[in-house]
Amino acid sequence: MADEIKYEYKTVQTVRGTNGLVISKMQKDGWELVEQAQGTLRSTLEFRRPKKPQPWLLIGTVAAGLVVLAIVIGVASALSDGSEKKDASDKPAAAASESPSATPTPVAAEPAATEVITPQNNPEFAALLKADNCDDANLDFASRYEGQTVAFNGSIVAMTPHGDYDTRYDFLLGPGDEGPNTGIGPAFKYEDVNISNLNLTGKEIPAAIGAGDKFRFVAAVGEFSADQCLFYLKPVSTETR
Repeated sequence: MADEIKYEYKTVQTVRGTNGLVISKMQKDGWELVEQAQGTLRSTLEFRRPKKPQPWLLIGTVAAGLVVLAIVIGVASALSDGSEKKDASDKPAAAASESPSATPTPVAAEPAATEVITPQNNPEFAALLKADNCDDANLDFASRYEGQTVAFNGSIVAMTPHGDYDTRYDFLLGPGDEGPNTGIGPAFKYEDVNISNLNLTGKEIPAAIGAGDKFRFVAAVGEFSADQCLFYLKPVSTETR
């Protein structure tokens, strides 16, 4: 039937305690929750929303306009090319023999030293560590500082095996010392890493680590998943404290 509603679907995985925030955010964007599966650490949410009709007439008009524009550009390019060839043939041979030494050699600029971002030297990062894990501040910070290095005092909120691996893990980290009870700040995630990737340092390196352990995390900024409210980091070093 022509009037039958067609839907688009999206599956979102959330970490424990963020279901309500994610559902609210998705509903504001027009999504309807149709199914929810609760796991030990993660939940799987299924959403749908009506597909928007395609403006076929507008698309056809734009396509025709692009064809005309391409023809005009092609003609202009051909005329310009012919003019340039004529100009080149009219130049005296002496001009071609000019010494290239008159052109100054560019000097490469020295790269600036990379500063590790901390709450003490970066007000944005200080504010981020106190923001909600689904707040827009997460996306803004990830977009601006992706690839740069941050350092903060935090703790392990959760630690689970990655897939079917026995020695590779997914770590959920939070600012502060509350471990699984962390209630503020981004949901930082190390995904698919083993213990050696953490590069443990400090006076007393533990034989085993787990949820609740406190460290000073130094990590590279990755992307922020707005659907999952997860802020991805890559470990650089992990110092006991």
